[in-house]
Amino acid sequence: MNYEETLHFLYASLPVFQRVGAAAYKADLGNTLRLDAYFGHPHRQFKTVHVAGTNGKGSVSHLLAAVLQQAGYRVGLYTSPHLVDFRERIRVNGEMIPRREVTDFVEKHRKAVEEVSPSFFELTVMMAFDWFARSRVDVAVIEVGMGGRLDSTNVVTPLVGVITNIGYDHMQFLGDTLEKIAAEKAGIIKPGVPVVIGESAPETAHVFVRRAEEVGSPLYFADRLYECTGSVAAGDGQRLSLRRRDDREEFRVELDLGGHYQRKNIVTVWTALEVLKERGGLTFAREDIEKGLRHAAAVTGLAGRWQVLGRDPLIVCDTGHNEAGIREVTAQLRECRYRRLYVVFGVVNDKDLSHILPLLPPDAHYLFTQAGIERALDADVLAEKAWEAGLRGEVVRGVREALATARGLAAAEDLIYVGGSTFVVADALGTENS
Repeated sequence: MNYEETLHFLYASLPVFQRVGAAAYKADLGNTLRLDAYFGHPHRQFKTVHVAGTNGKGSVSHLLAAVLQQAGYRVGLYTSPHLVDFRERIRVNGEMIPRREVTDFVEKHRKAVEEVSPSFFELTVMMAFDWFARSRVDVAVIEVGMGGRLDSTNVVTPLVGVITNIGYDHMQFLGDTLEKIAAEKAGIIKPGVPVVIGESAPETAHVFVRRAEEVGSPLYFADRLYECTGSVAAGDGQRLSLRRRDDREEFRVELDLGGHYQRKNIVTVWTALEVLKERGGLTFAREDIEKGLRHAAAVTGLAGRWQVLGRDPLIVCDTGHNEAGIREVTAQLRECRYRRLYVVFGVVNDKDLSHILPLLPPDAHYLFTQAGIERALDADVLAEKAWEAGLRGEVVRGVREALATARGLAAAEDLIYVGGSTFVVADALGTENS
């Protein structure tokens, strides 16, 4: 098989959650444990940092990987979903797994794959662990796909666990309350392994405290240790000010990432790095942290986080796709200066629009669209729901076409925002790169 044929096998033969939804979800670790044994437990050959959470876990994972790479470690990075290229999910020192390695992996292990019948995600996790082991990484930053307790990544025993925050998402699998969702995320907390919680929300903090006490894990609430006191724009990124709460010592860092929500993420990252150094046995200097953060997106390939796609008019995209993520994005849109706002917007078909649509700017012109995946909500249905919520615009089914239409309508002083779904952003980035 060539690379394209290999991808077709992966997508066509294995259930892919991002594309088909619930049919791909496996509510146990059986397949993962069978594959892990078959491959000889490759994750035991390197150290790991395990990152879960509702929002921000992708950014946090990339930021941590960038700092560790800057410190001289050989770093694996596993994230999901990808935006443009499948290989984005599996990186070593920022470089995507080679196409030949993907093809060889599938060809070599196809018989075992057919016997186990794993999901796309289960096999991809094992492909990452196998590649990291063969690449002799020192440490791998592993992002949870969904939840935590039953996620395929949860076979690792990390140096430090990180849980960014808790919000409403994937409720059909994780539970219909924040407490239930937190309990699923808390499933990554391992006996004796330190864990950093990004946000100490009153609805969920006790869940993490209880789990940490049960398994004897040191627990750190990042927002009780540090606070971000402000940010100023710096090119397409920003300069952030941090303050330690106990002695008021201040730190300043620069990110090559936009997005006001990075103010929350940087507190989590800073705390996790501190714990990794004090409890995880890793070594790095302050300048490693500063330089790693300053060039995080550049060296790790992170995309789709308040990413600027063009100017005159300004075009930005963001992968925020649930209630908390959309709330962050719309808050930032309110702070932007523009003559008129155009929104290229699409969602997947399992989102609760009653909590998302009321958050969106009512004075924008919407281009309701749908990404090229099975899970995309039909653009006409989205437009009808949006109309009921007081949003006005037009239906342009393809993301490429919707973005082109927005560009044709917008003047230089306007703003075009692209989002609502990771897959809308993926299609937009594919358009930009084509």
